[in-house]
Amino acid sequence: MFASNLDTPLVYLKGVGPKRAELLQKELGMCTYEQLLNHYPFRYIDRTRFYKINELNPDMPLVQVIGRVISKETIGEKHKKRIVIKFTDDTGTMELVWFQSLKWVEDNIMRGSLYIAFGKPTFFNGSFSISHPDLEPYPRQTSITGNLTLQPIYNSTEKLKKSFLDSKGIQKLIHHIIELHINEVRETLPKYILDKYKLISRKDALINVHFPSNTTMLQHAERRLKFEELFFIQLQLLYNKQLRSLKFKGALFNTVGERVNTFYNIMLPFDLTNAQKRVIKEIRLDTQMGSQMNRLIQGDVGSGKTVVALMSMLLANDNGYQACMMAPTEILARQHYQSLVDLLKGELVNVAVLTGNSTKKQRTILHEQLENGEIDILVGTHALIEDKVKFKNLGLVIIDEQHRFGVEQRAKLWRKNVIPPHILVMTATPIPRTLAMTLYGDLDVSVIDELPVGRKPIETKHLFEGQRLRMFGFIKQEIAKGRQVYIVYPLIRESEKLDLLHLEAGIEQMRFEFPLPNYQISIVHGQMPNADKQFEMQQFIQGKSQIMVATTVIEVGVNVPNASVMIIENAERFGLSQLHQLRGRVGRGAEQSFCILMTGNKLSQNSKLRIETMVKTNNGFEISEIDLQLRGPGDITGTQQSGVLELKMANLAKDQIILQEARNTVIDIFEKDAMLGNPENVLLKNYIDKRTRAIAFDKIS
Repeated sequence: MFASNLDTPLVYLKGVGPKRAELLQKELGMCTYEQLLNHYPFRYIDRTRFYKINELNPDMPLVQVIGRVISKETIGEKHKKRIVIKFTDDTGTMELVWFQSLKWVEDNIMRGSLYIAFGKPTFFNGSFSISHPDLEPYPRQTSITGNLTLQPIYNSTEKLKKSFLDSKGIQKLIHHIIELHINEVRETLPKYILDKYKLISRKDALINVHFPSNTTMLQHAERRLKFEELFFIQLQLLYNKQLRSLKFKGALFNTVGERVNTFYNIMLPFDLTNAQKRVIKEIRLDTQMGSQMNRLIQGDVGSGKTVVALMSMLLANDNGYQACMMAPTEILARQHYQSLVDLLKGELVNVAVLTGNSTKKQRTILHEQLENGEIDILVGTHALIEDKVKFKNLGLVIIDEQHRFGVEQRAKLWRKNVIPPHILVMTATPIPRTLAMTLYGDLDVSVIDELPVGRKPIETKHLFEGQRLRMFGFIKQEIAKGRQVYIVYPLIRESEKLDLLHLEAGIEQMRFEFPLPNYQISIVHGQMPNADKQFEMQQFIQGKSQIMVATTVIEVGVNVPNASVMIIENAERFGLSQLHQLRGRVGRGAEQSFCILMTGNKLSQNSKLRIETMVKTNNGFEISEIDLQLRGPGDITGTQQSGVLELKMANLAKDQIILQEARNTVIDIFEKDAMLGNPENVLLKNYIDKRTRAIAFDKIS
């Protein structure tokens, strides 16, 4: 009926049935025995320590006590009904109390018998008690599923708990599967990998992750399952990369022609950093290989990615190809367009911009020019992927802040030429090394790790609410020097739930502290009409206003070299990555710039660490590593739906060594056996084939 008993639907498992099976599918996405077997505990309670009753204190989180049931009494009626058990050992007596499951307690707990009681102790009326303890006979029963001294705790949900599928209930179902079907678990890793890294078998790993026989075996089980998880992610990513280089031919950019040379030798207003030169060289080599380039450029805010992008697009133009650059927002697209126009001074190539707000007339002209090749570089938003947008000969696609675009959106750009264009992905959000290997493991990665010469590090200060007057005085000093200031708020309006200084209150305060006509204030937030937003931005960019009061809408896409101060209100409410992006709006000119983090007096440990990190370092990569530890990978990049980061066991913040081992192993395998044809790699070939069929089926359905 099924290829393996582990493929059996959960409805057939003892203790499940149709209703529970439907709940497990809806709440946890579990449909088969194997899927439930791969639902790992997220922590363990150490059940090796036993306490005497006279050792208990109410501050203990969870304890276990060996004792004898000496009496059992039902007290109260209806909803106040409860069972109270007197429980004793050689040092004293305590109470065990149940308000639910009374019939089970009445039928199963025997007077005079020895039990292990486990739960949270409380002290009331001169004695200790535990409400709804876990109770099991003493001595414990042993089985193939370990000694239960390390108690696994599973993720559940409120709906599952109402159907008695809490952690204990899920553990019981997994116990049934292991007892009946553990010998049907098939190995997924070749023997030479198991031997090289001294990994236990998959069968032993599953037994010991659910029911560890001891701490050492739990560590072996976790290491095996983490390696396997990270290994197969790398196998898929690097296989795709290899396949793409074989399958997709790429345009040849053999010529460094007049446009690149003229821009570099005559028009470039500053010297490139060594990091910029290195990345441009890597792009040059990629585009001479005859296969499609897929490269990620990581660069901290202000590191000069735009110039690298422009020189890459000029290289495409020199070889007879068009280039396009897609940004996630209109503000950022227009900012890129203006930067390119300013750098080129209206010479060398024809640059155009296309956004959702481009008029019908503008679009008609642009579409015609694009198709006949008059436009060399097109900058835009999602509007670029519309079917009406057709290129004469697209050779290079640059995607900025690409994690904001879906896979299908990016693919539409790739299909706009017979030979797929080269792909250059850029991000100003520094990505931790482990995350880059996992999320972008199929791309070649370039890092711009130098700031342009003359840029002074931004000084970051932390001030509490009581130091607000000092902050206002500092703003006035900077404006008197001819500088401009950003003030960013987390909220637009007052919130009943959050006691935060909001933008509307901030505007009133600013107008009182900085009255007309000496000070002009621009206001920008996400709920404004686009035209109003653009007007306010331009007022600030042109220096007609000295202060911009804004929400995080200015996180990316505003480049005002004269702005030297960034004030972030309620800075404790922002994530590290966002704080770093906001700080990157200043420090773009030659003058010393400052970032002031305003917070309340009470800060959580995490908030304190974020603020301290910002004050201590300007290095975005260092910040990203701390951010990964604090928030996890999905939150950092907004990729919780990406699939590749749905890790069941591995932790990218903690398992860097295992990830590197897994990736190096895959690289080594493909160097020796590119198409996985050797007999020792049959398990890996089967995995790739199965995944390929599954992806194809998903596309059909």
